Amino acid sequence: MKILLLGYGKMGKTIEKIAIERGHNIAFIIDKEDQELFEQISDQNVDVAIEFSQPDAATANLLKCFSKKIPVVSGTTGWLGQLETVKNACLNEDGTFFYASNFSLGVNIFFKINRFLARVMNQFPDYKVSMEEIHHTEKKDAPSGTAITLAEGIMEQNNKIQKWVDQTTTHKNEVGIVSKRIDKVPGTHTVQYTSPIDDIEIKHTAHSRHGFALGAVLVAEWVVDKKGILGMDDYLNF
Repeated sequence: MKILLLGYGKMGKTIEKIAIERGHNIAFIIDKEDQELFEQISDQNVDVAIEFSQPDAATANLLKCFSKKIPVVSGTTGWLGQLETVKNACLNEDGTFFYASNFSLGVNIFFKINRFLARVMNQFPDYKVSMEEIHHTEKKDAPSGTAITLAEGIMEQNNKIQKWVDQTTTHKNEVGIVSKRIDKVPGTHTVQYTSPIDDIEIKHTAHSRHGFALGAVLVAEWVVDKKGILGMDDYLNF
């Protein structure tokens, strides 16, 4: 499989290593200084793009791939205000767009547990829900995309929760997310329900970037012959 890597930070380098180990060819690497390379790519020399760039570059990268009929697997967070624009562009080009805020199998199991717990806790209004996420100091966006996905899962299942906020909050109709940045932490997410009687807590701790990167490569292998807007529920058949 011929892969276009969009973004060549630590995640991009990890994806490159895993892809090569799995027998794939990194056909092109485009970082923010190499945008002119887009003129050379086509669906003849690239089978799929894996996009882990920066929030301010993601939308343009994705649109360029759709225009060249290249399927895209994207894990960049912090740009989702443009998500509908990107989805519409993909559909207009009869393209392929697979987006996930996190490609780790463990995190996606955690997403399911989070939604199940939120549905159960909908019956118990005495509990106040809150979240904490911890990442390395080089992460640009806060809260993390994973934390936002967790908050959206809670809101889908609990009709009393109306929004998330990027701070602690005493309002029972809000999910307060506390974001911390600590050197060399790959990612830790905690969801806590607190009452005067007791606390209930679920937590996912990543030990390295390997699980995220491997998941992205596995999805890229799966997505090359698919069309439309896809996500981890499609890949994992949850």
